[in-house]
Order: sequence, then structure tokens, then C-alpha cells
Amino acid sequence: MSIVYDIPIPADVPESARATFAQNYMMITHASGRLMLFAGDQKIEHMNGDFYGEGIHADDADPEHLFRIAREGRIGVFATQMGLIARYGEDYPDVPYLVKLNSKTNLVGKDQMDPYSSQITTVDQVARLRDQTSLLVAAVGYTVYLGSEFEHKMLEHAARIINEAHQYGLIVVLWVYPRGKAVKDEKDPHLIAGATGVAATIGADFVKVNAPKKDGSSAADLLKEATVAAGRARVVCAGGSSVSAEDFLQQLYDQIHIGGASGNATGRNVHQKSLEEAVKMCNAISAITVDNADVQTAVRIYNE
Repeated sequence: MSIVYDIPIPADVPESARATFAQNYMMITHASGRLMLFAGDQKIEHMNGDFYGEGIHADDADPEHLFRIAREGRIGVFATQMGLIARYGEDYPDVPYLVKLNSKTNLVGKDQMDPYSSQITTVDQVARLRDQTSLLVAAVGYTVYLGSEFEHKMLEHAARIINEAHQYGLIVVLWVYPRGKAVKDEKDPHLIAGATGVAATIGADFVKVNAPKKDGSSAADLLKEATVAAGRARVVCAGGSSVSAEDFLQQLYDQIHIGGASGNATGRNVHQKSLEEAVKMCNAISAITVDNADVQTAVRIYNE
């Protein structure tokens, strides 16, 4: 592994793609090494339940709301499926994009079948989209459900995707969630650490996990095991269901400064708000993630 501009470049990135990899890494982390991932992939994952209903602003019913937030707010990268990027992206050419390569709905419950999320977009398709447009396609993402009876397929696909993406200088973020009949506690700290270690082993640049949870313990303290287990793969925590802005920003600060996380992946806590509030939330999150601001400063940004 070599270092260019303090960016860890894996050995499977060819010489011809190293400058692109470094540029993409710098762009999506704002040269900070930390990632503010704005997650908009739930249009498949959670269908319309995340975008319409009680407590969700009317702006969120329109898919373009996601793109408006990504353009006007300060984010690292906007994650969504290729179809939405193809439809809206050229109207938002300054947004850095992550293409989510696999997805599934939540209609089939865990009691019916262990989770399996099949690949719906290839790395080659992503590279062609990038090369035939002016879009800032910087990364790809893929979900693995460890503990599922189908984990072997997802691990095989993920490892291949990472190597293929690196050939094009693309950053790879793995969503890694322990889930299935074999998993008794999806947020067990030791299991979450195992998940980040798996992501490191197959070559992920960033790994997105749920924050660990254990009665009587601080989630940020529990996260330390996972960030150490990840080695040079950087850990970001999923934002989870909507909470107050102040609580969310405090959790984020603790995940970074106590738990050792390298950012966050936030969806509902941003896009379920009005455009104005969502933009302010992005800016507050980025202040903590990228600028190393304290919680009080971030809350002021949100309340301005």
C-alpha cells in the first residue's frame, strides 16, 4: 500500500487509476479523511415509508428533494441508485455521487427468508456513466448481510466489486449488517467489530455499520472495538431513525471522538426535513465530521 497526498491507496489500484482514486478520496472527504455520506438509497430499501407520512415533510415525497439537498447542502458524497442519477444527475452536475450496486425492498421479512440483496448494477455500467457524462461519480456501494445463509454470495460479489472498482479509481463503501436467523443480536458490539474486520479483509475503503448497543454501556465506547478491527478501512455509522438534531449531533461527535469513527452515513435524519432544514442539518453534520467543530457550534449552524 502506498500513500499519495496522505491518502491510503490500495495496491490493487493500478498506476493508471491512482490519481483518480486520490482525487475521488480527496473530494468526498473534503481532504479530511472523514466521510459525510448522504444516504438516499432507501427509495428501494424502505420504499415510500421513509418518504411520505406522519412526521415527514411534504418535500420528501419527490425524489428530486434528495438531489436538491445534495446540491445545496455540504456533503461528502450522495449515495443512491443508478436510475435516479441517470434521470436527475445532469441537472445536478456538481454533486459527488456514490452508486449503490445492490438493493432489496423490506417486503420479505426476516422470518420468511434470510436477507439477500442481489447486484442490480455493475461496476462497468457505473464507469460508463461516469465516462460518457460530466457527472462526479466517485464511488460505489454494496450491502453484505453477514449471518445470512446467502452471505457467501454477497461476500464473493463484494470482493469482486472492490477489485473492479479500484481498477477505475472508484472508492468503495460497504454496508455490512449482521442479519438473519443465525444472528441473535444485530447490534452486539463484538459482532459489529467482526463485521468491520470482514470489510477490511476483502478490501473496502469505508465500511458502514450500525452503531453497537449494549445495556448499560456507551455506544461510542462500544464502537472502539469495531474501529480498531477495521484497520485501514474507515468506519462510518448509519444514522438510523430520526431523532432530534441535538441528540443526533451529540451522537455523531461521540462516535468520532470517542469511538474512532471516520464519519457518518445519514439519510432519514436529513431528507425527512424541509429543504431548508435538511440543508442546515447537512451543514451541521459536516461541521463536526469535516471541520472538527464541537457540538455547540454544529447546533448553532442548524438553528441559524
